[in-house]
Amino acid sequence: MITIFEAICSLNSDVISFRNNIAYDVNEQEVSYDMAQAQAKLAELQAAETAKETAQATAKASALAKLTALGLTQAEVTALLG
Repeated sequence: MITIFEAICSLNSDVISFRNNIAYDVNEQEVSYDMAQAQAKLAELQAAETAKETAQATAKASALAKLTALGLTQAEVTALLG
């Protein structure tokens, strides 16, 4: 799960910590950020993560179908993939 901290860090590489909705740099100085931009970036990162998970599940289902079509049993497929 992507967090608001990760979104803020992706927008500003100076941010290394986040406490009580305040971002800090390596010197513990406050770093300003725009919460609306951070929320938008969070939604973007979450959508990308969901798309990646969906693509992985689709690829796995495709591989299973292809192995089954080649004549492997479900037990053999499970043995290969764990």
